[in-house]
Amino acid sequence: MYGLNQTVLITGILAGIAATLLVLGANAQPSFAFVLYASSALPVLVAGLGWGNRAAIVAIVTAALLGAVLGSPMFALAMAIFTLIPAGWLSHLANLARPASELGGPDDLMAWYPISDILLHLCGLVTIAVIILGAIIGYGPDLTNALVDAMVENLNVQNPSMVPDAASLAQTKAMIVLMLPLIQGGLWVLLLFAAFYFAVRIVSRSGRALRPREDMPSALRMNRNAIFIFLAGILLTFAGGVPAMIGATLCGTFGAGFLMAGYAALHFNLKGKDWRFPALVLVYLSSLLFLPMLAIIVIGLTDTRRTIALTPARGQKSNDTSSNDTPN
Repeated sequence: MYGLNQTVLITGILAGIAATLLVLGANAQPSFAFVLYASSALPVLVAGLGWGNRAAIVAIVTAALLGAVLGSPMFALAMAIFTLIPAGWLSHLANLARPASELGGPDDLMAWYPISDILLHLCGLVTIAVIILGAIIGYGPDLTNALVDAMVENLNVQNPSMVPDAASLAQTKAMIVLMLPLIQGGLWVLLLFAAFYFAVRIVSRSGRALRPREDMPSALRMNRNAIFIFLAGILLTFAGGVPAMIGATLCGTFGAGFLMAGYAALHFNLKGKDWRFPALVLVYLSSLLFLPMLAIIVIGLTDTRRTIALTPARGQKSNDTSSNDTPN
């Protein structure tokens, strides 16, 4: 969309440097590692959303090269898989648009790639990243069992009365091997989408946005096809072995997508209500528990649609933005 001019090149290089520094900061501050690591996607997203695909590519290449020099090739690979490539791909999707007439809309409007499909891609990318990481580190029962044994040994030193019996320990080991990829995948989807959301706000305020800023409570839903992937993940968790770990990852990533869609649906349905703020506070606090969180995921499952943002085609003076809901 834009040539590789000096502005695009400098923007991409600066974004890549910023992303690398955030990842290095995550390594230096373990207590904030997860947030800082996910924040490294923000500079790449800002570059891609504001200056186009070439700026995002320059940022990714810059960050990967710096990561390999300052860290190691494996460090750069992990950074690319988990943050750089997903951020670049999300910015690419967000900048996709075509004439609304191709979808049956007005001739003078442009239709932008739906948020629901962007979220679907994000869930898929994080799933692939978690699986690749698991394959690299040899994730499996042997690794998690050793982790649980170390925790039990430490607990035995501090408080022997709290050490679980053999049956409980075996159950814990069977649960941990599935819970870790589920939680990691879900948290990573939430954090990367939060980075995307803040990047959209930053670029919109700067006036560089290629894509119009949308109302997330009405636009943030999951694609209907994601229901079948989520169901497949649930079924795979009962298969045992590697398929069960892949299924747990799918449950975590796509479950996080439906969780965000459920929250967005609640925000949308409570608009204009006098008791909206206390109700939302109650919802967020109660969702720290499993059953309320599951209820919000169900809300996301029951409200799947594709909201397409429509804006005037280039050359039009109007700044109005409309949207259109299309079936999946």
